[in-house]
Amino acid sequence: MLQAGILLAMYLAMRNSASRVEAIAADVKAKMLPTLEQTQVFLTEIGPKLHVIADNLQDSTTLLRDQVLRVDATVKDAMDRGRLQIIRADELVTRTLDRVEETSDMVHQTVISPVRRLSGLVQGLTVGLEFLFGGRGRRNGNSREGRPVPQDEMFI
Repeated sequence: MLQAGILLAMYLAMRNSASRVEAIAADVKAKMLPTLEQTQVFLTEIGPKLHVIADNLQDSTTLLRDQVLRVDATVKDAMDRGRLQIIRADELVTRTLDRVEETSDMVHQTVISPVRRLSGLVQGLTVGLEFLFGGRGRRNGNSREGRPVPQDEMFI
């Protein structure tokens, strides 16, 4: 008897639970079915558009990558040309400075050295002539007062 009572109580509890689960399922079905239908319609309408967007995005990415590669090649070319121009400018400046130095040495050898020698010769002649013609002034000691010493002139 006890077993039959327990089984009867279990049967009633299960029937109660089953009716509640059926009510919940019907409620969920009533609320979810329109939402699922709307979602299906939305996906049906937007699906092709999403494919077009994905295709456009892929095409845009490909074009962008190609453009970046072109810009990269252009920048590399410009940098190479810039380096070449800098090297050429450096060589030009170096050659110019070498020629200026050579010209300076040549002017020194061909103009300044002979002018110094000629100046020394003229100075020597001047001193010799002063000595010959103005020997009396030298005895008094006043002939050197207004004239610099020849060694000082050569130093300057």
